[in-house]
Amino acid sequence: QVQLVESGGGSVEVGHSLRLSCAAQGVTFSNHTMAWFRTTPGKEREFVMAIRWSHPDPFSSLAVRGRFTMTKDDASNSVYLQMNNLGPEDTAVYYCAAQRKGFVPTATMLPSTYAFWGQGTQVTVSS
Repeated sequence: QVQLVESGGGSVEVGHSLRLSCAAQGVTFSNHTMAWFRTTPGKEREFVMAIRWSHPDPFSSLAVRGRFTMTKDDASNSVYLQMNNLGPEDTAVYYCAAQRKGFVPTATMLPSTYAFWGQGTQVTVSS
C-alpha cells in the first residue's frame, strides 16, 4: 500500500527558504516517478518538480527553475523539495505524488498521471 506523508511547510518571509519532505511507503524509486505539485484556491494543481524512475536528474517548471531543487534519499525512501528565494507567488499547498512507471515523459507534468498523493503541506510566503 502506497502512503505519502509530507512535512516541512510553514510561514516564511520573502527571500527565505524552506525544505519539504515526503516520506514514501510502498514506493520504490527505481519503479516510480516522484513529483511535487502545488495548488492555490481557485487554481488547478500546478506541476513543480519531478524525478522520473528512469532518470536521476530532476526537472522543474519554469516558475521554480533555479530556485527549487528536488532530491531523493534511497535509505529513508524520502524525497525532498528545497525551496530557496521564496516569493509570495510560491504560497500554496504543496503535494507529493507518485506513479509507477509506464507513462510517457510528457505526462510527467500532468496531475492526472499520478495515482498516489500525500495530504499536502501549506507554504505561506509573506512580504
